Amino acid sequence: MKRKRKIPLVVISDVHLGTYGCHAKELLQYLKSINPQTLVLNGDIIDMWNFTKRYFPASHMEVLRYIIKMSNTGTRVVYITGNHDEALRKYSDFILGNLELVDKLILDLDGKKTWIFHGDVFDSSTKGYAKILAKLGGKGYDLLILINSFINWILVSLGREKRSFSKTIKNSVKKAVAFVSNFETTAAEIAIEKKYSYVVCGHIHMPQKKVVKNQHGEVLYLNSGDWIENLTALEYKKEKWKIYQYKKSDFSQLEPKEEVVYNDIVSKILS
Repeated sequence: MKRKRKIPLVVISDVHLGTYGCHAKELLQYLKSINPQTLVLNGDIIDMWNFTKRYFPASHMEVLRYIIKMSNTGTRVVYITGNHDEALRKYSDFILGNLELVDKLILDLDGKKTWIFHGDVFDSSTKGYAKILAKLGGKGYDLLILINSFINWILVSLGREKRSFSKTIKNSVKKAVAFVSNFETTAAEIAIEKKYSYVVCGHIHMPQKKVVKNQHGEVLYLNSGDWIENLTALEYKKEKWKIYQYKKSDFSQLEPKEEVVYNDIVSKILS
């Protein structure tokens, strides 16, 4: 068995446990391969908007169990609330051993101030009547991911590469592209104003690492992406940030026979 990688800080977000699109097994493989001093769960870990009693697989529960195990064995686990798990915000600033629940986090990383928060505060679609539409949109997004999984099963069977239709749609819609750009700019400009060196977000499912500059200074903007389509995390080690991208080949020797079969996918679509 491979030795776990020791990493001072790992940030993951937008796991959406409790939805069909969640890659819980892949996330669990990743978590078991690392030994972080601090693990930041930057929002939307449990999808309470789309939560139903009839769908919460054992693999999703195993992710939660393993995170708790990490906290019990010395890892500082900080759960930052997002919009899909906003119900937890009434318990913010709760601490139990190595497990903390907060709305935002300020860290000092090698002398550099770091601001970590989910990012839904910049999104008007998560408030008021727009929030209801966003929840309905979330249901449609979950269905699109499920249909995409079915199509990818066929593509792989034919020896072709997988495709992400939701990413293609988001990247081709001008309003979506503009929203992402505005989100990044807003987060970066506020961080510069507050004299932070790093600003770390989630929410928009777009992994990113880039320097943003204006007339008042500069900041390194980072986004941890998601575990629905991109399967990414942020890792901080030796004063450097990197975007981790899950690769099945890295865990192929541990991978059991593929469990998702045609009939299973069809039954989920029709249920």
